[in-house]
Formats: sequence, C-alpha cells, structure tokens
Amino acid sequence: MTAILEMPRPVPSTEPAAPILSLQHVSKTYGDGEGTITALHPATLDVRPGELVAVSGPSGSGKSTFLSIAGALLRPTSGRVVIAGQDVTAQSEATLPAFRLRHLGFVLQSSNLIPYLTVREQLTLVPHLAGGNAREAAQRADELLRTLGLESRARQYPGGLSGGQRQRVAIARALMNDPALILADEPTASLDSVRGREVVQLLAQEVHGRGKAAVMVTHDERVLDLCDRVVQIVDGRLKG
Repeated sequence: MTAILEMPRPVPSTEPAAPILSLQHVSKTYGDGEGTITALHPATLDVRPGELVAVSGPSGSGKSTFLSIAGALLRPTSGRVVIAGQDVTAQSEATLPAFRLRHLGFVLQSSNLIPYLTVREQLTLVPHLAGGNAREAAQRADELLRTLGLESRARQYPGGLSGGQRQRVAIARALMNDPALILADEPTASLDSVRGREVVQLLAQEVHGRGKAAVMVTHDERVLDLCDRVVQIVDGRLKG
C-alpha cells in the first residue's frame, strides 16, 4: 500500500499588513535663523488597512499642517511620506494631483460641495476629472448613494440638504475613486452631536468594511470612542 504524504499546511502570517500611510520623521518649519517657526516637530506615524486614527488637539496645535503633509498637499521640511507604497516626497509637483485623485479621498470641515451641481453630479465629477469611465462612475455613484441613505436626494442641490446630509455627500464623493486613504478635516465641526456621530460611524464602517485607512483630525471628544486609535498633537508635537 502506497503511503500518502501530507503536505504541511501553510502557517497564517502574523506579520501586520503594510501601512497605507507612513509618516517617517516628518517636520515642517517656516523661515530661517532666529525667525524660524516650527509648525510640526519630527513625527512618525503608521496607519494600516482597517484603521481609523484620530489626531486630536486644540486650535493652533499643528493639526492642519499635519493633515496637509499626510495628504501630499504640503511638502515636509524633512522626512518621508509614503502612501500606498509610494514615496510622495520624491514625486514632482506635476504628478501629485493625479496621485491624489487615484489614492486619496478628502472630507473637509465645510463639505465644500459645489452649489450648482446636484448630489449625484458632485460624485460623478471626481472620476470625470480622473479620466474614468462615465458608465462605471454613474453605477458607483448610485451604489454609494444607496449605501449612505442618499438615494432620494440624488437630484437635489446642496442648498436643499441638512448639514448631516451634506457631510454624507462629502464622504460619498471622497469614496468615488475607491481611495486607499481617507483624510477627514474636522468633519463634525458644524454638526450637532447626533449628526457628528453618524458621520464618523459612516467613516468607520467604510474603513473597517473595505480595508481602507483613515486619519481624522478633530478636537471633538464626543466621537473619539469610534476611532481605533487616538493620537494627540500639542504645540506641533505628535504624542501617542
């Protein structure tokens, strides 16, 4: 009788997933000599798939500088920023807009919706700017509107929406190109506590359900419990 040799089963990897966002000793200073102002002291942070990280701190603490660097909108004075495996600090200014369109989604404090576009048009504009397929963009927009409970608002203009609805549209727009990294700048600032939690819950669901990474800059302590990790920033120094 021939013996059957069993092949060893592969052992599941215990290695953590590679970070989608990696800030490596990044800093930002302005001016020279005695007039130098340090907006961000050397900071290191990794954000991995499925992780929503809050960066919390008072006004003027360096949150906006931090987020602008993380979103490849501002070049650091020193250090490296790696997004989706690419060193964006090594890229030219000419290539960064296309990179941001492909890999990043932004949710801003004021939603920044275009007043003369309908809800659906706000979403389809993003892939249009990226040169995407119009039919696929329309299908993606309809899917997101259904998921976020905005299907009945598709033909409305921003002026006819509540603050919470406008922020949900902003989230949907940020997700249109299926970005690896979502960056949210004070997304609850103009909302009451109930609507603010709804917005952050939607972000968390997208991050956890689709394996994305997200960084939310906020001073709203009411929503910190919804985040996987909270990092403090004080006087331009990242702690935690």
